[in-house]
Amino acid sequence: MIENVNLFCHSSIRLKGSKIVYIDPYQIKEESHDADFIMCTHTHYDHYSPEDIEKVKKNGTIIIAPADIDGVTKVIPNVKYELDGLKFETTYAYNIGKKFHPKDNQWVGYIIELDGKKYYIAGDTDNIPEIANIECDIAFLPVGGTYTMTCEEAAKLSETIKAQIIVPTHYGSIVGDKGDGNKLKNLVKNKEVAVIMEE
Repeated sequence: MIENVNLFCHSSIRLKGSKIVYIDPYQIKEESHDADFIMCTHTHYDHYSPEDIEKVKKNGTIIIAPADIDGVTKVIPNVKYELDGLKFETTYAYNIGKKFHPKDNQWVGYIIELDGKKYYIAGDTDNIPEIANIECDIAFLPVGGTYTMTCEEAAKLSETIKAQIIVPTHYGSIVGDKGDGNKLKNLVKNKEVAVIMEE
């Protein structure tokens, strides 16, 4: 399942199948112009980067993002959508006890259905009640702390969500240590953890 997934850096993800889907493209090294869909979780520069969007979008690319971003297909949390053959669901993504990602902003994570598999991209979030029992095949969870969950908090969430594989994100560059992916791998006992962050 992981062979069609790229995690370029931080939270910059590409899903490659019958559709090419980028989530939060950031620090893209090469111009590919291959995106069928670009999905952004929120407005922070490391998740909504117009410069990087330009590197991957092509004629007809559908850009999906929360309502506070202009010129896109707008989404809100906790809704199911279908656009041009892609089914996806938005989830809540927010902080508890810190100010960086307020719930009132209605920023999102995504559960994307692609070629019979479900991919959960948590976005920048803490371990919040609304995501405790998500069902998916692969879950991308932030682990860097400060703005999101820590490794320990992500491990706790990994115990309850119904996923076959956990992929740690959001560490090693802006925040978190390069070893955080392996730290999560050592903490999670009941699921496979795939550390696939590209250098």
